[in-house]
Amino acid sequence: MPQKSAGPGFESWGRYPKLDASVVPLNWTSDFPLRPPPATRMLPVGAGRSYGDVCLLGHGTLLRTRGPGLSGGMDRLLDFDPATGILCCEAGATLGEILDFAVPRGFFLPVSPGTKYVTVGGAIANDIHGKNHHVAGTFGRHVPRFELLRSDGTQLICSPAQNANWYAATIGGMGLTGLIAWAEVKLRPIVSRRIRYTGIKFSGVEEFIALSEAHAKSEYTVSWIDCLATGHNFARGIFMAGEHDTVAAPLKRSKPARLSLPFNFPEFVLNRWSVGVFNALYYNKQHTKTKNAIVDYEPFFYPLDKLQHWNRMYGRDGFLQFQCVLPWEAGQPGLLEILKTISSSRLASFLAVLKVFGDAPSPGMMSFPKPGITLALDFPIRREIAFDLLERLAAITLEHKGRMYPAKDATMTAGQFQAFYPQWKKFAAYIDPAFDSAFWQRVTV
Repeated sequence: MPQKSAGPGFESWGRYPKLDASVVPLNWTSDFPLRPPPATRMLPVGAGRSYGDVCLLGHGTLLRTRGPGLSGGMDRLLDFDPATGILCCEAGATLGEILDFAVPRGFFLPVSPGTKYVTVGGAIANDIHGKNHHVAGTFGRHVPRFELLRSDGTQLICSPAQNANWYAATIGGMGLTGLIAWAEVKLRPIVSRRIRYTGIKFSGVEEFIALSEAHAKSEYTVSWIDCLATGHNFARGIFMAGEHDTVAAPLKRSKPARLSLPFNFPEFVLNRWSVGVFNALYYNKQHTKTKNAIVDYEPFFYPLDKLQHWNRMYGRDGFLQFQCVLPWEAGQPGLLEILKTISSSRLASFLAVLKVFGDAPSPGMMSFPKPGITLALDFPIRREIAFDLLERLAAITLEHKGRMYPAKDATMTAGQFQAFYPQWKKFAAYIDPAFDSAFWQRVTV
């Protein structure tokens, strides 16, 4: 059932649930711990790019490391060593700000999700992954050290060798172990902004898996899949692979996005017919089976970032995202069952992403990725329909021994979460006693 509240003090990117909270901006580490301590529980948040309630705390205090409008706060770049590629920055700095600094100097992020507006603290807390997970693993693997501040004033320098248990608990720890003050990120060298791109049309899950195996050595791979198509078009999609170009070219900062969606779309705009038309156009815009091109890294990594506030297209009620990973032994039948369930539902998703996760282990105790196939989809909230659908998808995921991603969830039950993450009780011992979240309340009742 949907959660209700009087109104939002801070929204996640999915805009659901809407929960009241006090928002306290943090500009310096000395602003925390709060004195006197608040009567309510606390939770650190960054840019609010998590999709569900992992960054929300109803009637609590949100410690915001990122200023409104994505400027200000704990966002300073502190140090950089070009010999090692290690950048030190505060937790409120975004990946986009790191790129603005690093790309002109010949460096790039080690791992990036589909948006550059994520803060470094959020990237660690959710142990984000990207198109190169099969070769590079998660973001946490590229964070040598960070400082963790606890509500009792304790300061911990965390690394694989120092306070290793806190290091493991905080990476993927959903912001519950304390406030990350600063972190080191090991960047990778590049000589060009350009990406050598290959797009290949596929039909069906078997062909997607075969393409993933054939391109296992490509640095970046991801697929768009049509979740509405039926019959001979069922599970059609476009497999995309990319590599950083090795031919030296000018390294300039990206231009800021100028387009913005100024209003919420009416509910009727996104429906099976309109999304079906979009999917058909997107699939058929590539006229040949295979397409090779040289593209800038911005449209390759961040196609949606060029439109600010794109989440408004789902309407004022927001949307739900579902992301699961299914282990290899159950991946194909489980994925087919999920796709058939979506195709037969009354909801449509045009932002459907399919990818293979590699076997590089994450250092995080509660990290989401594991070897197998991952599928991510967005669904507009349409009364109870979306919640019923996600309930079925979660049940299929559990049945096939997969798990769902907390950073993108707003609906999984306590029983499902505890089955997906049996280590949750071990992790709970590291939670700061003054910290909590709407997600944690929901999945640990």
